[in-house]
Amino acid sequence: MIRRKRVLRSRLSSSHPEGWARRCTTLKRLLARVLLHSAVSGPRFSVGTTTGVVTLLLSALPPVRLSAQSVDPLALRFTSMTAVTGLEQSMADSLRALFPGSTRDRVGNVTLTLGQGSPKRLCTCPLDEVGYVVGNILPDGFLLLRRVGGGGRTASPLFDQQLEGHRVSVFGTKGAVPGVVAVKSVHLTRGRVATGAPDPVFTVDNAYVDVGAGSAAEVQGLGITALAPVSLAKRPQLYGERLLAAPNAARRIACAALAAAVQAKPKVRGTVVVAFTVQSLYASNAGLASLKALLGPFDDIKTATLPGRYPDTAVETVALADADRLVREITQWMEGR
Repeated sequence: MIRRKRVLRSRLSSSHPEGWARRCTTLKRLLARVLLHSAVSGPRFSVGTTTGVVTLLLSALPPVRLSAQSVDPLALRFTSMTAVTGLEQSMADSLRALFPGSTRDRVGNVTLTLGQGSPKRLCTCPLDEVGYVVGNILPDGFLLLRRVGGGGRTASPLFDQQLEGHRVSVFGTKGAVPGVVAVKSVHLTRGRVATGAPDPVFTVDNAYVDVGAGSAAEVQGLGITALAPVSLAKRPQLYGERLLAAPNAARRIACAALAAAVQAKPKVRGTVVVAFTVQSLYASNAGLASLKALLGPFDDIKTATLPGRYPDTAVETVALADADRLVREITQWMEGR
């Protein structure tokens, strides 16, 4: 048992650079919550079996087939992923492994066809999120950022301000690299503005990301180059009555509900094309447009969506009971009921 626990800790620390389950206490808390809220029926888990389930759930290795009886494990998994608009390949790879027989088109959409004949319908869910890319690497090893996505709308000033002083993940060619956005020194900046004037508002142009490198060469040695995706560190939190908080929680959990509906193996009426689309936050919604051109026309199109509290914040929250209802709704729609 002691050996298993050590192996588990080792796997968690190596496979999850974002570190949302690194500490043993956090793992115990997560384990208790997952088992408490899971609706998966079956025999009681032994300690060894439970440890194995959690290891597979959290691992970044090839995904595990999860039961369609509960959306909770998929919701945790999806909210831990990052898919900055235009840079969704990593999450798309995970979905292709989760659904054997799925394909990826020239734009990057992941599609799976269920059933055959008429009517031909489309059920879609956008994967991407507003995020950042590395805009420049300074000689002293700091990274500058540029925002990506948004569909032409102006982001709230609070969106960028969430970065200040917080942990981020930089996705380089060698994997995710943890970093932190620097905060101005209170002592060195005191008195720089006129008496009574407000402090300057933090924007993405003020973001200096420290990844522990002392030079541009060290940054490149970490596999980080210009245009590498950057996001807030994903640390989904379950709280209250099956509430899940995470950045982009509503979009991610809606996709988890669609995945759970597919895993339920519904008796599809006609043909249903299930699509996890990319580049939805560009003004042209390129992913969906490409899908219609390549696989359409469709008799009906349904988009999986969920309401969320505190949208566009690091604590965007979704009630998993709403996700349960969405799974049932999608399943019934696929079956033509």
